[in-house]
Amino acid sequence: MQHWICDSGTRPVATWLEAMPAAQLLARAEVHGIPASQPGILWFRLRAGEMIGTVLPRLGLAERQHLVLLCDEPDEGVVMQALSAGAAGCCNTHAAPEVLKQVALVVGNGGLWIGQSLLQRLVGSTARLLGQRAGDARNDDWAALLSERETQVAQQVAGGASNKEIASQLSISERTVKAHLTSIFEKLGLRDRLQLSLKINS
Repeated sequence: MQHWICDSGTRPVATWLEAMPAAQLLARAEVHGIPASQPGILWFRLRAGEMIGTVLPRLGLAERQHLVLLCDEPDEGVVMQALSAGAAGCCNTHAAPEVLKQVALVVGNGGLWIGQSLLQRLVGSTARLLGQRAGDARNDDWAALLSERETQVAQQVAGGASNKEIASQLSISERTVKAHLTSIFEKLGLRDRLQLSLKINS
């Protein structure tokens, strides 16, 4: 999988090169020249004091291209903004090479990468919300719009499974999983996996 690292500077961080020795370092203005047919991960560095809106461009990413934010000063607010802007993950600019490789593996397989503290907070909030609604009728209207297999795929996504894991669990190919997800997003009027998870788990 190809890696493109987009930064305002010209000197890559040493850990980036150790984790992704074949990565291409690009200026932000060069991002639009990346071929849509080439799968890979676009890593954007958010330097201290920069705003996400000025760093993350409006990209029409291809199906097998993913975006990750490398943040000099990560916090939960930045992570949420990054996800809202279409990023599949957010991690520290100076993360160890092993962590960067893990981020690439998760994101490359269609998963989301967020910090442990934010993940725990989101799961805790969802669990409390579901507990409060336990006595109410569960709103499964979304399932009526999907086929049986699409419903199974949607439930797997809501449980945090990657495309590869879903394919293994349902004994189908990853290409079929992606096709089902495209149909699910279209039928439910959703943009991404995070919105789907929130819809199903709320």
